[in-house]
Amino acid sequence: MIKQADATLPRDPATEEAAIAAWLERELGCSEVTIRRMHRWRPIYEAEAVRDGKRERYFLKGERTWPTHPYPLKYECDVQRVLSQSGIRVPEIVAWIPDPATIVMEWVEGGRDAGLIQQAIESGSQMTPDRWHASLTYMDRLAEVHAIPVERFVAAGAEAPSDNADLMLANFERFDAMGRDAGISDPFLVFMGDWLRRKCPQNLAGSAFLTGDCGQFLSDGPEVTCLMDFEIGHIGDPMRDLSCYRGRHPIENMGDLPALFERYAKSSGTPIDWHGMAFHTVAFLTEAYYGPLIGLHDEGPGGDWVESFVQVAIIGRRALEALAEMEGIALDEIALPEPEQTPLEDLALARLSAEISRLPDHDQMQGWQRKVLGSLPQMLANIGHYSRWRDDSYLADIAELTGKACGGVADADQSLQGFIANAGPQDDAALVRILHRKLLRDCLIIAGPNASADHIALAKIEPVLHLAKEARAG
Repeated sequence: MIKQADATLPRDPATEEAAIAAWLERELGCSEVTIRRMHRWRPIYEAEAVRDGKRERYFLKGERTWPTHPYPLKYECDVQRVLSQSGIRVPEIVAWIPDPATIVMEWVEGGRDAGLIQQAIESGSQMTPDRWHASLTYMDRLAEVHAIPVERFVAAGAEAPSDNADLMLANFERFDAMGRDAGISDPFLVFMGDWLRRKCPQNLAGSAFLTGDCGQFLSDGPEVTCLMDFEIGHIGDPMRDLSCYRGRHPIENMGDLPALFERYAKSSGTPIDWHGMAFHTVAFLTEAYYGPLIGLHDEGPGGDWVESFVQVAIIGRRALEALAEMEGIALDEIALPEPEQTPLEDLALARLSAEISRLPDHDQMQGWQRKVLGSLPQMLANIGHYSRWRDDSYLADIAELTGKACGGVADADQSLQGFIANAGPQDDAALVRILHRKLLRDCLIIAGPNASADHIALAKIEPVLHLAKEARAG
């Protein structure tokens, strides 16, 4: 659970968009400015304006409404400039708007997945032959990024690691500090943080500036048009970037992962450290758990509560699967029971869904925003059909582990955290199984009854350590 952090000033999207338009007119000499918010998990806009007699399109990135990563937006702007100056094809930075904090970039043509799990559940994520060709090329571009002297990024604000633990885990430690600042108290994060610090391996692949959330690029046909999204770029182990592919696939279809890793090794001249990549997969997914967990408690405009709930369940479960592979821990398979009958709640939530569907269109309520809002009563109905099973099973797990009955889920979380604080490595397997079952129950609720084994909400992490054995045998 989260203890609410100090209240922040409310942000009004319409006011911020008006301020951005006014800045573009005043500082860049633009006229006829229009701004349209895009369906992303952060404030992302497409802007059009007339500048120097020509109609231009811009891509705008704004500050998130709640903490999802520990780096300021200005930092992303600065390191992206370094990448551009180093010959990497990224969107050109047109301007930095200090208030409201916004990066103004050139508009680059090309396509990609939106990166939202709910969209992947609804419509799938496809790997076309053209996108696959571009994905292979991206690995060449990634090798070029990793070859840039890290001193250039240090000059732009990146922190230089001081020792092996810093090189391998500094990014996680920044996320963990962000979580503590937000008042996070969560058994999963307590356990994972302890495990990552105990199991931190020796770096074998050197250091480089990392994209941080690797695999994000636009493509047009088979061509890569630009690399993008460096908001958590930092100096670390190159295997950390490759681990993102394991973390994202197949929710975002990344294609044949071993073939991509082989292409990177050939382009970079860096042999793949499979165990290092396996460790970084656990770290990457644990870091990715913080933002949506905080998002569950955010009350600011423009959030997506259901996406946060879905990400917490799926990302956390897959992090534990990656850990279990490293430790050789067998995980449990469970199934949804028959749904509980909640007729009154179903009627009320159906009425709320109907009212949301009738909300009129306007600048701050586009169709996709109405859909985000409408997903709330739908998900609450789904959870309600299995809430007793979900909660009672967790309480039984904690009672069996600790020998003490708990009065509710919050008490069980506290009891579990107390157990973890005094646990040793001999308790890892039991704790992994309990945490995995807890998150798997939510994944099953998300997938719904009679879901296929390949449902995205149930997609398992792709194993990787067998490739280390094959490499040694070869």
